[in-house]
Formats: sequence, C-alpha cells, structure tokens
Amino acid sequence: MRQVESGYASGEPIELKPYIGLAATYGSLVAVFALLFRRSGRPLPERVPLVDIAVLGVATFKLSRLLTRDRVTSFLRAPFTKYKGPGKAQEVMEEPRGEGAQHAVGELVACPFCSAQWLGTALACGYVVAPRATRVVGAALTAVTVADGLQYAHTALQERFD
Repeated sequence: MRQVESGYASGEPIELKPYIGLAATYGSLVAVFALLFRRSGRPLPERVPLVDIAVLGVATFKLSRLLTRDRVTSFLRAPFTKYKGPGKAQEVMEEPRGEGAQHAVGELVACPFCSAQWLGTALACGYVVAPRATRVVGAALTAVTVADGLQYAHTALQERFD
C-alpha cells in the first residue's frame, strides 16, 4: 500500500487507507439498505418523477451546505475539523484535522461536494422507503433554499440602492 500511496501522491504523504475505510463504510451501508429493502418484499418505484428528482437535488444541496458550512452545525464537525475563518454568506471555512480516519472524516464533513453523495443517497433511500415523508423533508429544504436565494437578492438590492 505504501508503494501505491507514494506513487499516487508524488512525494506528499497521503494515506489512502482511511479513504478505503470511508468507501467501504459507504458501500456497506448501501448494501445493507439494499438487502433489507429486498427482504421487505416491497417493490422499487417504477420511475421517479422529474419534480421529485429536482426536489431531492435541491434538498441534497441544502443539506450538504447546512451540514458542512453552517455555523450552527459546527459542533458536529468540530471533532474532525479546524476552524479556518468565516466564509461567504455567513458560512464557515474549516479544514480537516488529525491523521488517518479523523482526517478522512474531516475531509468528508468539511466538503459539501463530498458529503452530498452520502446525503443524496440517504434521501434516495428515504424516498424508496417513505416517499411521502421524504418529499415533505425535501420540500422543506427546498423552501429554505428558495428563502436563502430571496434573502441574498434582497440584500443585493439594498446594497445597490443604498
């Protein structure tokens, strides 16, 4: 593994084992869900309407920003990240801390793009098991995203005319 890591990182010390652990955890969770769902005997939806895909997409975006950048959820990330400073739009910027698994989890919880895969999968699993409840959660997160956009637009207009 060290040879693979050194060839991959071009001299920088990058541990790949913790990322293997994260990928294995993700794959295992998806496999367990699929197995339990199959055993339940319930059918998968024949199709997912475009509107549901859009709502789940916006909800995944908002949830990933909320969990990776929001000041109020920083206590969840604190064991794995270090505060770097304020970001734009009242968000915070953090970087992973520690080594090994702690660092890898820090990468995951500080990156909205990385965590979106996990959160989108969780919402998709919710949609398969409880589509109505998942639509409500998705609609709420989508409404918050729209409200955020309106807040930014309002602030931009105020600044323009002040």
